[in-house]
Amino acid sequence: MNFELNLSIEELKKRTHKDYLIRKPMLDKDAKEYLDLSSGDKEALKHLVKAAQYANIIFMKQDNELNIPFMKYLEENKDNEAIQLTKILFDAQLGITGIDSESNKVILLKSVKELDGKAFYPSDITKEELQSILKQMLKDSETEEVKKILSQRTIVKRNGKKLYALDYTEAFKEEFNKIADELELAAKTSTNKDFNEYLILQAKALRENNPMLDAQADKKWASLQDTPLEFTISREQYADLLTGTVVEDNELKQLLDKNNIMPLSKDSIGIRVGIVNKKGTQDLLKVKHFLPLMAENMPLKERYEQNISSENDNLQTMADVDIVALRGDEGSYRGGITIAQNLPNNDKLSLTIGGGRRNVYHRQVRTSNSPEAEERRKKRLRATLNPELHKYYNPEADHWFTIGHENVHSLGPKSGTEALGKYKNIIEENKADMGSLALLDVLCENGVYTPEEKKQILVTFGANAFLKAKPELSQAHRVRTVMQTYFFIKEGAIKVNNEGIIDLDTDKMISAARKMLTEIIEVQLSQDYIKGENYVNKYFQWTKDFEIMAEKLKETDKSLNGIIITPLADFLIKE
Repeated sequence: MNFELNLSIEELKKRTHKDYLIRKPMLDKDAKEYLDLSSGDKEALKHLVKAAQYANIIFMKQDNELNIPFMKYLEENKDNEAIQLTKILFDAQLGITGIDSESNKVILLKSVKELDGKAFYPSDITKEELQSILKQMLKDSETEEVKKILSQRTIVKRNGKKLYALDYTEAFKEEFNKIADELELAAKTSTNKDFNEYLILQAKALRENNPMLDAQADKKWASLQDTPLEFTISREQYADLLTGTVVEDNELKQLLDKNNIMPLSKDSIGIRVGIVNKKGTQDLLKVKHFLPLMAENMPLKERYEQNISSENDNLQTMADVDIVALRGDEGSYRGGITIAQNLPNNDKLSLTIGGGRRNVYHRQVRTSNSPEAEERRKKRLRATLNPELHKYYNPEADHWFTIGHENVHSLGPKSGTEALGKYKNIIEENKADMGSLALLDVLCENGVYTPEEKKQILVTFGANAFLKAKPELSQAHRVRTVMQTYFFIKEGAIKVNNEGIIDLDTDKMISAARKMLTEIIEVQLSQDYIKGENYVNKYFQWTKDFEIMAEKLKETDKSLNGIIITPLADFLIKE
């Protein structure tokens, strides 16, 4: 197969330069965290890292049908400079298509377009054709097949004029079995009984087409609290923008409702491997005691059930993790990378069988800043933030805010948000942010944060409230940033002068967050796609203030993307 590169040699050199492609190093091979492990856990970690490698293959197959052949082409033609540089970008974003921090599409191969359905669906299908086919299949009483097609764990293929679904355990049978083999080997030497039980359950779930096995593994994983090692198969739904569009067709939505079918966006597979940091985890657990209080202070709480009740918080565990490897969806650097996760998501079966949720925080992602990165941060603050507020800016406060964000994912409506379609993730991420701020007074009053720390959280959040470019609707995290910043400006909590200097009214920030959080929960409770669409469109406004700030941010920070560096994982793979 012949491939024609899309980027010029000049563009490739620019995008791979250290000023534009930042390096994010994970644990080194001589890290104390690794050296302090028992011999059994070291051996288990080796197998977990080997298991994680297969997530790259799965993710690339889910992302674009040309990813694997293009990767092989790049590997076979290493003598060409343009191909060498393209391979660096390909490895960073784990695919032919990606996006950078200025919302530019990064497409490495000519004649390729990024598809809403990625490779979860046939590459030539449109949302209109998908809707039409599903309507006809339901009218032909093919209800069970439609349910599978709209499941979060299937790849959809054509069958003449109809479609059929292939479960992940079939579509990725080879990779799933190899992961399962490594998990079973890890369980033989790992020193923690609960962790080993989880590994065995997860291995079994990978080998069989049985969603209940996934649920049992998820339930066990979410209960883990005192384990030396961390291993997660994450299943997030941000990439698939096609499944959610089926609710846009009124006739199809009525048919789906009649047949009790809830469309669920496809899971992108990622794997995280790490070593649990005991001190960091102990700090996180200090907040756990206050989860019922946070639940009690959520707006409109009497109108819905949430994962954390005001009486019981036993179904929430937390871990701060030193990262060894991020692979697949976890490690695809596309304009950014996650610093924490709250899983399983509300669509997962484990939450219906008594399972809880687990927050995992990525230490190296949030702390691994080079001297160059630190200088970029200082330069940005000097150029954009009221000097009187500089003393309150604290990078650690961003971590405190993230702790609130992840915990609020467990608060608010427990179910029904899938009806919001492609706007579900944007609205949910906005909820988590606003809840983190809205509950600050409650946490401060109860001694979790001092008044000084509360102000640091608010100022650090406000100083980071602007982006380098208007995002696309597919970028849920960035769209929600624009929405809340626009809302705060309208409420007088954030102000931008003509020179691009941010000023903040921290008292108004909390009241504004509470007001926006209430609106968000109203939308989630409506389970109405149109209300969700109208809500996003109302606040996703890119105004003059945003343009002023975007230009200033570009002047102070050239970085466009990043790449994960994993020296310990690379060392263990070779053993």
